[in-house]
Amino acid sequence: MGSTTITDSTATNVFDLDLPDLGAMDVDLTFDENAAAIRELARDHWIARHPFGFSILHYDDTVAVLRDKRWHSASRRIPEMLGITDPAFLARRRESILSAEGEVHTRLRRLVGKAFSPRAADRLRPFMREVVNGLIDPVAPAGRADIAVDICEPYPIPIICELLGAPKDDWQLFSRWATDVLRIFNATVAEELPIIMQAQDELDEYTRGLIADRRNSPAGDLITALIAAEEEGDRLSTDELVMMVEAVIVGGTDTTRNQLGCTVALFADHPEQWRLLAEQPELAPRAVEESMRYFGAIRGTGRFASTDIVYRDILFPEGTLVSPSFSAANHDPAAFDDPSVFDITRPAPDRPQLTFGSGIHYCLGAALARAELQEALPILARRMPDLAIDGAVTWKPPTVGIFGPEHLPVTFTPSGTPT
Repeated sequence: MGSTTITDSTATNVFDLDLPDLGAMDVDLTFDENAAAIRELARDHWIARHPFGFSILHYDDTVAVLRDKRWHSASRRIPEMLGITDPAFLARRRESILSAEGEVHTRLRRLVGKAFSPRAADRLRPFMREVVNGLIDPVAPAGRADIAVDICEPYPIPIICELLGAPKDDWQLFSRWATDVLRIFNATVAEELPIIMQAQDELDEYTRGLIADRRNSPAGDLITALIAAEEEGDRLSTDELVMMVEAVIVGGTDTTRNQLGCTVALFADHPEQWRLLAEQPELAPRAVEESMRYFGAIRGTGRFASTDIVYRDILFPEGTLVSPSFSAANHDPAAFDDPSVFDITRPAPDRPQLTFGSGIHYCLGAALARAELQEALPILARRMPDLAIDGAVTWKPPTVGIFGPEHLPVTFTPSGTPT
């Protein structure tokens, strides 16, 4: 597989192919039903049409697209795809590490890479344990909780505050800004532009204040590290610093809280795995990778062809949009043995789960997210034994970009304070 060397004239234009059509996401179906429909289609097809372009359904093809630098991030094209023409909104768009390409992207990743290393994330692990225990303490004696609201929603924010050196009292602001800014990835974005723009403005003002404080009073936090980051005399500009800090606040909040919610819901359906994790906390790293493979909060991404691209003897003309499906690729039987089975004891596969992406846009905060999940899950399993769903789980609509539970009511055997 991979890009071929044949000429475009011998390749079949992707728009001329007779392909199955996924259609729009059916809002009347559950997440599981939509996911099952896509995976059923993936049994016989590696590519399908969707309303904006084409979905890539197999693991190897997804990786091939994500690692081919000619396929550019489609995040900057979301307003265009959704028909947004509001000049006030379009005028405020600026370069982000999430959408930058080529030399710009390479430079930004080179400058900030050390600040987002596994070693940097590991320094926060004791604080992560403190935070999750503090969230469990109020609900542990009752043996009842709404995991999504009581644990998942607040969990990442104090950690992001600690990472940035921001006041812990500001966690509710961070939470709201992250939720509102990320509405840009929802299918309902056109109706929510005022909310998005207000959150962007508030976050921008707040971030510039944090940076100004750290320029005057350096500390042992991420902002200080980013200010000091230098490579052969090159440094981040103030606007680039603002962009990076905002990416941390937004990207490090909603993703982690939703993935933790998805993971706990998954374990509730597999009580024997929950007990095993409580008994063997050393399984946490495998539990994180397996749960993200089986039920990832981020189900896919978007790429567009920056030039004519030939792949598998198919011509994708410049501008063509493709959507690599992580949820389908993570269940590809050609990549994973028994992909429909959730098992945290399975040996690490030769191929990694793709919920963090692949290629140059691989999630910058992956080490932090892994650490947060690895620390939270075994503590939850130990302090919430006999976990069971208690009532209706309310899921976010399938039209959102980052999926997860809004309400996840559970019961468990009451426990006391941590030992």
